[in-house]
Amino acid sequence: MDITLALGGGGAKGNAHIGVLRRLEEEGYRVRSIAGTSMGGLVAVLYAAGYTPVDLLEKFTSVDQGRLYTRDADDGPSLLGLSGARKWLDEMVGEKTFDDLLIPCAVTAVDAKTGSEVILSAGKLKDAILSTIALPGIFPTFRLNDWELMDGGVLNPVPVSVARALSPDLPVVAVVLNDPMDKPIRPYTIPVPSIFPRPIADRIARMTLAQSLDIFLRAVDVSSRAVAHFRLELDRPDVIIRPNVHDIELLDKVVVADVAELGAQAVDEVLPELKRAVSWARRMGKKWFGVGQ
Repeated sequence: MDITLALGGGGAKGNAHIGVLRRLEEEGYRVRSIAGTSMGGLVAVLYAAGYTPVDLLEKFTSVDQGRLYTRDADDGPSLLGLSGARKWLDEMVGEKTFDDLLIPCAVTAVDAKTGSEVILSAGKLKDAILSTIALPGIFPTFRLNDWELMDGGVLNPVPVSVARALSPDLPVVAVVLNDPMDKPIRPYTIPVPSIFPRPIADRIARMTLAQSLDIFLRAVDVSSRAVAHFRLELDRPDVIIRPNVHDIELLDKVVVADVAELGAQAVDEVLPELKRAVSWARRMGKKWFGVGQ
């Protein structure tokens, strides 16, 4: 049962992708290609590089989440840095390129200078990951070639079109971490790295800057929901998996195993749809007559 996957962005919510991958494998689904945006792009690249869901759970659990966002001289203007993330990626992918991957993979980013979507499927894996996770204003943009790249979720929160381009004849399964349009917008807290003592962190969280950031992130949330909704309407994946991650903020410290389990539960909810999507009759109908498009 072959499929192609589109993994959406969502920061800490993206740990749910691990459970999705695990449960799909347990049910006998073979991921033949994978595309991702932001946190979904990170998981997509690591999975395509050969990390199993069990590996990913172990690696994501063992990393110090708070120290991923420290700053150094290589970070440009941004609220937080990615010094820790760069060091972690050195361990995870080193100098590997897309040519080293086991299955086709692509991640999305947006060029801050032109506003155009950039699909990354060649070059160093580390560069692609740092580009797709560069949440505007929160993390520094990543300069690659002539681009100044930021989070691909700005234009394509769930890269269904990219996944379909990788494997045109396979059903596209989209993992959506954005809330539906009818969900209330939740408040956000300022993401303070764990390097700050608790009293300082509490003071920062009460600053006007933190309150302004709350409004900014709510606006980003609204925009991302709308873009995801309309892109899904346009790109029409065969199956949508939507883990219940509403209560998780973008940069929350989470118990990775618990969030991964939410992904696994979401797969169980759509198993009948998955089976229909990969059926021989439906695939032939789509290929020859456009049935199910």
